[in-house]
Amino acid sequence: MEITDILIHTVTIPLITPFKTALRTVTEIENILVTVTTDSQLVGYGGAAPTAVITGDTLGSIMGGIEHIRANIVGMSLENPEPVFQTLNNCLVGNTSAKAAVDMALYDIIAKSLKVPLYRLLGGKAHEIETDITISLDTPEKMVAETLDKLKGGYQILKIKVGSDPELDIERLQAVQDAAGPEMKIRIDANQGWSAKEAVAVGRELQSRKLNIELMEQPVKARDFIGMKYVRDHLDMPVMADESVFSPQDALELVNMQAVDGLNIKLMKCGGIYNALKIAAIAETAGIPCMVGSMMESHVSVAAAAHFAVSRAIVKRFDLDAPLFCSKNPAVGGISYQGRSVIIPNEPGLGITAFRKSGK
Repeated sequence: MEITDILIHTVTIPLITPFKTALRTVTEIENILVTVTTDSQLVGYGGAAPTAVITGDTLGSIMGGIEHIRANIVGMSLENPEPVFQTLNNCLVGNTSAKAAVDMALYDIIAKSLKVPLYRLLGGKAHEIETDITISLDTPEKMVAETLDKLKGGYQILKIKVGSDPELDIERLQAVQDAAGPEMKIRIDANQGWSAKEAVAVGRELQSRKLNIELMEQPVKARDFIGMKYVRDHLDMPVMADESVFSPQDALELVNMQAVDGLNIKLMKCGGIYNALKIAAIAETAGIPCMVGSMMESHVSVAAAAHFAVSRAIVKRFDLDAPLFCSKNPAVGGISYQGRSVIIPNEPGLGITAFRKSGK
């Protein structure tokens, strides 16, 4: 089962509503779609999302990275996949999004060759995933309006984007909790928007107000591991790393520092399933639960994240709502949604059979 080619094309997907965080505002997303072909006629599908402010990867750098990977792995055999994944990860530094797109396509092929869904190849079984739903950063009034609209879908967990102004963030969160009701779980995502002391002050104020906060995600700058530890040490609230954990090495350092209570694994950050499995193993060894999330990605790459997510018991939380913001799905087959539930197909591989030519 020799790799014969890697084909690339792009798709632009307008969002149903703008997506706003402390780092950026997005009205449409560009995704790179990858098809890996083999001499066995099996093909694999993958995707990547440029998120320059987080991964450093742009549309051009991802496409160039995939071309470089292509030059290094075409001709290799997936009958012995370990050297293929080693070459994929070692043939260039960084460019984790390009690596992730090819990685998930390779896993798709391997699972298809065994005629099993990818989650089974990875050791899991299908079960219902309950995703949270994200409320974009905006005025308290607009965030309340978005909350009330999203609650019509039956969501039980809200992920609230904050991080621009600590005092205003508290009022945003209070307004959302009041609108959603006291039973609604809230995940705070500051996207690196606070200092460590600001994060502690915000967390303590929210606790004094008895808001139903499940966790605080990435309160400080990505490489501020000491700041993450400060927040965790001074706040009686679970603190989760997102932008701080790209690699297994990052995960190991955060665990050894006792800097976090959880890790958000995203394939675009870590370079795909091959490295996601390593991060999950580190977390499980340390007894630290994981979330699986995504960037603003289409159904294609989020399908790979979902298959990985159900394969590991240490993954306790799911933030896989990005396709719900997309106005079109470029994949035929793959995951689907029923309210807050992510439905994972039982067909071989990712369950994707083709890319739509129109992207609709």
